[in-house]
Amino acid sequence: MRVINILIVEDEKPISNLMKLSLKRAGYGCTCVYNGADAADMLDRRGFDLVLLDVMLPEVDGFTLMEYIRPKGIPVIFITAKSSVGDRVKGLRMGAEDYIVKPFEVLELLARVDVVLRRYSKAGGITSVGGLTVDTDAMRVSKNGEEIPLTPKEYEILLLFVRNPGVALYRETIYERVWHEDYPFGSKTVDLHIQRLRKKVGWEENLRAVNKVGYRLEV
Repeated sequence: MRVINILIVEDEKPISNLMKLSLKRAGYGCTCVYNGADAADMLDRRGFDLVLLDVMLPEVDGFTLMEYIRPKGIPVIFITAKSSVGDRVKGLRMGAEDYIVKPFEVLELLARVDVVLRRYSKAGGITSVGGLTVDTDAMRVSKNGEEIPLTPKEYEILLLFVRNPGVALYRETIYERVWHEDYPFGSKTVDLHIQRLRKKVGWEENLRAVNKVGYRLEV
């Protein structure tokens, strides 16, 4: 299962770097550009699953660039300091999937990205990985034709690894994506859930601990 690639178009480098770090820790592939002209060139050269787009950009502004992106069928989330209702309505009417106003919380960004990708079915359907069959539409996991009963949290953890094979995921990232709240320092919750998940699905050798980081799915 391939990594989902996101293009970040943001001219403020500290914000761009924060988004890139947060999204990469969550298992996404990220590319950053800092003006609208470079974004258009990058979109011509590479395929992306999602664009995070600032409005106030050098050379070509975000609203103008949106007109260029729309025929490509790539979902767009505007991320901008322009918080007026008029600007938000304009962005949404132009075809953006969502509109996030700065400053924003990283958890909010990750949640909105996940919702948009689900809406575009970038992570939907049936996937076979590590001897398992995962049906994300039915929320069912099976092995050799037999369904494996998982708790909701175990299923969400499994899905996070299935969508990011070979990527080392931090414990903090796993907790924040599954429990939707800040990671409690020193918590063993993630480790306990992963121990149970390994046994249930037979991934004792596949779901490996990464020293001082978290876990990685090797398939």
